[in-house]
This record gives sequence, C-alpha cells and structure tokens, in this order.
Amino acid sequence: MVLKFILIQNRQGKTRLAKWYSPYSDSEKLKLKGDVHRLVASRDQKFQSNFVEFKESQVIYRRYAGLFFCVCVDEIDNELYYLEAIHLFVEVLDTYFRNVCELDLVFNFYKVYTILDEVFLAGEIEETSKQVILRRLEELDRLE
Repeated sequence: MVLKFILIQNRQGKTRLAKWYSPYSDSEKLKLKGDVHRLVASRDQKFQSNFVEFKESQVIYRRYAGLFFCVCVDEIDNELYYLEAIHLFVEVLDTYFRNVCELDLVFNFYKVYTILDEVFLAGEIEETSKQVILRRLEELDRLE
C-alpha cells in the first residue's frame, strides 16, 4: 500500500497542495493535475462513489467545501482505508487551524506540508491518531 501522489485542488482546478511519492517529470505532474481535476470535478456527489479508476491506478477523493482532497493508489489498495486517512488529515487541519479554509492552506503551506508529513510519510500512512498528531504539532510549534 503506497501512495503515488496527493493533491488538494479547488473547484476551479487550482492546486493548493501537491505531494508526489512516485517519480514524475514536471510535464507529467502538470498533466496529472489536470486529468485528476477533470475526473473528480465532473462526478455527481450524490450518485457516484469517491473511488475512480485512473490509468493503472485509482483515485480516492473527498470534497470538503470547495476543495477536493485526492490520493492516487494502486488498484488493489483498500479504498476505505485511504478515505478514512483523508478524513483524518482534514480533521487535523480543521483542529489545528480552528475551522480551516482554503486561505489557510495557501498562506500556511509550510504548516500544511508538516501536517501532511505527520499523517503520510514516504507514501504510507504514518499515524492514525488525531491526538498524537496534534501533540507532535504542538511540540513543533514550541520549538519555533
């Protein structure tokens, strides 16, 4: 179970966070961002699942307000596992930023990447406890 990439994009397709765990060229990354956005933005939230086949992989995504949180994994990986990991990541962001919004991601991108690395590390889910992650973030904030 290894992630290929994580993308957070708004409804207009602007990428707010991208983390790549597989080697892609810059042109491939640009194409993947556009392909993933077209794929998830066009789906009906009420009648279609949050799992989509994508090339030889699958994209698992969740929409929170105006943002799409997407992960790309192998076809055989457990979709629900990653759906829960996305939700955990969003819960941690929401608690840390006290009701997170898109501007928090834009202006505090370095913190968002730190939080991402506390949840996902080297393409694998690192920690599943919200309290443990928030405690680590508090310790890092004290060090600054």
